[in-house]
Amino acid sequence: MRKVKYLVANSLDNFIARKDGSVDWLFHEGDYGMREFFVSIDTIFMGRKTYEFALAHSPKSKPKSKSAKAKKKISSKPAVQTYVFSRTLETTPDDGATIISENSEEFVRTLKNEAGKDIWLMGGGVLARSLFAENLVDEISLNIHPVLLGSGIPLFPDIGRQLDLELLDCKTHKNGCMQVYYRVKN
Repeated sequence: MRKVKYLVANSLDNFIARKDGSVDWLFHEGDYGMREFFVSIDTIFMGRKTYEFALAHSPKSKPKSKSAKAKKKISSKPAVQTYVFSRTLETTPDDGATIISENSEEFVRTLKNEAGKDIWLMGGGVLARSLFAENLVDEISLNIHPVLLGSGIPLFPDIGRQLDLELLDCKTHKNGCMQVYYRVKN
């Protein structure tokens, strides 16, 4: 069975972004194990707000010359499939993204039982809260940054119950960031 892994960066006071959604406080030097992580996944889940933030902050594609276009290998399937959970989005400019607007818990359960690599639950707390409530998150990985924001978007908005965790690993980085990995026990 595939695992859903909630991997996210947060401040020491457990915010994933400022109130306006900005993440200018994140440390960008270092890999934090992301190369290894990306090899282990083939699917990304994100909510609408995280998706819209990612679209707004992604590098704009530069036009390519005809010769560069001819050399590019064309693939009918993206290396990573992205699912955006939203009740308000109807379309997306990204061919690699699929909008899931209803029965999200059923969709996640079905996808977890299909063949494939693990699934990254990326960003936002609202989608994470709903998946935690349905026991659909298997692991949590936090990249804790040594900064106190004082306020912002909470890492875990009221998930409504206690979750017991088992520590799998803990790594410290020279810049003061700490990566902790947990398995969700219940």
